[in-house]
Amino acid sequence: MRSKKRWAAFLLCAAMVLPAEVYAKELNTEKEMMTTEEGQTQIGLEMTSQIEGNESDVLLYRAGETKNLLLNFTNTGNTPLTCVNVTPRVKANTDAWPFEIENKNYTQTVDAIAPGETKSVSYAFTARQDVVSRYYKLKFDLTCAEGTISEQSVFLKTDVKEENQNQQDPGQQNPDQQDQGSGEQNGSVSYPYDAGGVYNGGEVVSGGGETKTGVPRVIVSGFNTDPAEIPAGSNFNLIVHLQNTSQDTAVSNMLFEFNAPAEGAESSGAAPAFLPVSGSSSVYLDNIPAGGTKDIAIALNARADLLQKPYSIELSMKYQDGNATQYEGHAALAIPIKQAARFEFSEVEVSSPEIAVGDEANIMCNIYNLGRTKLYNVKAKFEGEGIKGKEVFVGHVESGSSAAIDGMVTGEKETTGDGRMKMIVTYEDEAGAPYSTEQEFQLLVTPKQEDAGMVFSPETEPEKKGFPILPVGIAVVILAGGIAAVIIVKKKKQRKLQEEEESLADEFDRLTEDE
Repeated sequence: MRSKKRWAAFLLCAAMVLPAEVYAKELNTEKEMMTTEEGQTQIGLEMTSQIEGNESDVLLYRAGETKNLLLNFTNTGNTPLTCVNVTPRVKANTDAWPFEIENKNYTQTVDAIAPGETKSVSYAFTARQDVVSRYYKLKFDLTCAEGTISEQSVFLKTDVKEENQNQQDPGQQNPDQQDQGSGEQNGSVSYPYDAGGVYNGGEVVSGGGETKTGVPRVIVSGFNTDPAEIPAGSNFNLIVHLQNTSQDTAVSNMLFEFNAPAEGAESSGAAPAFLPVSGSSSVYLDNIPAGGTKDIAIALNARADLLQKPYSIELSMKYQDGNATQYEGHAALAIPIKQAARFEFSEVEVSSPEIAVGDEANIMCNIYNLGRTKLYNVKAKFEGEGIKGKEVFVGHVESGSSAAIDGMVTGEKETTGDGRMKMIVTYEDEAGAPYSTEQEFQLLVTPKQEDAGMVFSPETEPEKKGFPILPVGIAVVILAGGIAAVIIVKKKKQRKLQEEEESLADEFDRLTEDE
């Protein structure tokens, strides 16, 4: 197997010099053999990007400006990756590639990346002088000796020179320059989402027909989901509202592609946050008339392990006008995912099953956070007949951890029922929305100890205590019996001594007679 990997590495490195198509079939065959024989090999490579020396999330290039684009690659699989090739998809069309083409070959190679290790490559790109204010999606092909890795994308923004910005008429500002809103981060770029969670990119002419001065622009005016609140691990329908902003040009033959960026870095590698239920991520629409609106819908599944936060999904659009001129556009949607809280309580322990009025009891139990979301500001209070207690603040409970609930209650009055009490636990989610749950326990409150033996009937009085005749009589009888026993024993001893003396006398008389 090792010899096969070495041959694969040799073939892929050779592909840097010769056309990659010559070796595509051999590399795919090698990957299939490796997967079949090893089975458990997992290949994953996650890419992030930034401007070298700049901590900002926005990748911004102004016209004529040269900056180093730093690409960081992290091996998210369980096997070392060797001879990793990074190749940007360079195009001569300024609508698809915003940089000056200064090299014949932009491929860069990283010798090896161990599991969990991060390595980087840097590209010195110079923005074209004629770029306008808009967003670009740059695609990079990633391959390695162990197999072909899916493409990775980088979103960046171009802008005119600063001096040209000052001369621009505010009323003629480029419609793509939408900087309002903080938005959801995608990789290392912050999308400027509007209040509806939608980002619309610019349209470009991709070919065919006659190019018009006015470009018919199709935008996402909004979206909604069914159900409105999407739990992780469930299916939902995404309904996207489209609008043709052109008032004189209809668009037709429209193809929409939904693409959810990869999320997470588990042992199985990053995976898309959303997957189409039917298996197809494409939606076709006949046309949208000039100034008209239409909706498209797709059924998606949200991954079960998603955290509770908004996730982006990209929407690419291809369509044409009446002259068969083809256009491309893109948008991004921020879809919030709800991760349901899941927790359990241990058995509630009470220091005593019953307490008297005025006494205290200790109530204890543990809360176990079994879900994937954090429980915020957890509190507990105890309610029931005849008791009172202070609220207990537990704090935040992280996913996969536990916390102790330890409180005291005081008996106020005697309980008349079966002593069923309840512990009410409240918590908040990430948005601050409150939730509560209850847990039962049992505790009886009895009357005060000093009052328990002093309850008398108003019609009766306690009996007066007289001389204890019976105990004294019993004592006299016992004493008399003891004295009688002593007298009897003494008499028996005297009688026995007398009999022995008489016997000795008789024996003495008998001996004297014999003599």
